[in-house]
Amino acid sequence: MPQLKIENDSALVAESKLRLLVVDDSRLQRKLVSVHLKKWGFTILEAASGKEALAICQAEDIDMVLSDWVMPEMSGLEFCEAFRQLPRERYGYFILLTSKSEKDDIAKGLDKGADDFLSKPVDPAELRARIKAGQRVLDMETKLQVENDRANAALEELRIIHEEINKDLAQAEKLQKSLLPPAHLVTETHSISNIFKSSGHVGGDMVGTFDLEADRIAVYSLDVSGHGVSSALLTVQLFGLFSPFSKENNIAFQSDGMGGFHILEPHEIATEFNRRMLEEMDTDLYFTLGYADINLATGAVKMVQAGHPFPVIFNKNSGVQLKGAGGPPIGLIEGIEFETFSFRIQPDDKLLLYSDGLTECQNLSGDLLDDEGLERILLRNADSHGPELLNDIVWELTAFAEGDDFGDDLSAILFEFSGKS
Repeated sequence: MPQLKIENDSALVAESKLRLLVVDDSRLQRKLVSVHLKKWGFTILEAASGKEALAICQAEDIDMVLSDWVMPEMSGLEFCEAFRQLPRERYGYFILLTSKSEKDDIAKGLDKGADDFLSKPVDPAELRARIKAGQRVLDMETKLQVENDRANAALEELRIIHEEINKDLAQAEKLQKSLLPPAHLVTETHSISNIFKSSGHVGGDMVGTFDLEADRIAVYSLDVSGHGVSSALLTVQLFGLFSPFSKENNIAFQSDGMGGFHILEPHEIATEFNRRMLEEMDTDLYFTLGYADINLATGAVKMVQAGHPFPVIFNKNSGVQLKGAGGPPIGLIEGIEFETFSFRIQPDDKLLLYSDGLTECQNLSGDLLDDEGLERILLRNADSHGPELLNDIVWELTAFAEGDDFGDDLSAILFEFSGKS
């Protein structure tokens, strides 16, 4: 990563010879002031008029100006105003030399950009004091500039880091979405659709499906606590334990020792997840799970609901039914018991598993969509199917929340049963 160099501020603010410009149409007055300034070690430039002084300031880096007020062609006040309009990297301190002492004159000088005033004839002790006061202001400005440069350098480094993180998160988002099943799978017996919307680049939700045997499939929805990278990493790890590619790596299958596999019951899967979370995974996170074991020949469903929202069965004729009785999340309590519950789905039934980002979505008044709100959405869109239905749900949720920021990750998987063998 590129490092942005900041000069040592002690070198920047160390006392060095200030470059002072003395402006007066009287050569004698310039010499009287310059003699003292040179004696004190300052670098001196002189100008006989405001126009000449302005040209010098355009060509030279002047730290401080001592200018007479009353001069022909361009007065000291007019020169001061023009000086302030010059493009400069650093502040220039401006002292007006004048015999004027009226408050209105001083106010006018301050309004045009003067920093200080020095009465004529110039007293050397007062001149030295005014120069030191100006030098303190310039030193302070230099210190502030150093701090500002340092802050800008830090912000630039943070911008570069943020840009790299965003690139990594964008790649992580692509990876996470690549783990999802296709948005719409259709077979003779059923169809499966899913939707996933994270609240950031990556999220803690995951939905999926895999074959158990010839006429049985698993459909699941899980939600890891928290948000962001740590939740997403655990989500990917959990996806690996529900591998659709390898029974050896899938927690739903247990080797029988003879080259075959035994399919675990839903509550046994939750129990094994809970054991691994507490004994093998070094994390303070936990997750909720809705897991369904579906018999495609009979419509029999066995499920575990481990802290996850209630699964929903619905069709346009029989309405909406919530299944399950709750249950504890996975990864919080050692030895907790989970329950498998059973029900049967009929042809044309839809089974919806989803994360709590759906029912816990809030509107601007702070009201939750809740189960009743979801039921109303499903009934209004009961004639829709597949991705169209899921998009209808998201559309209505956006209208409810009055925007597409739902405050949490949102995922859902929809199983539609045809009943045809």
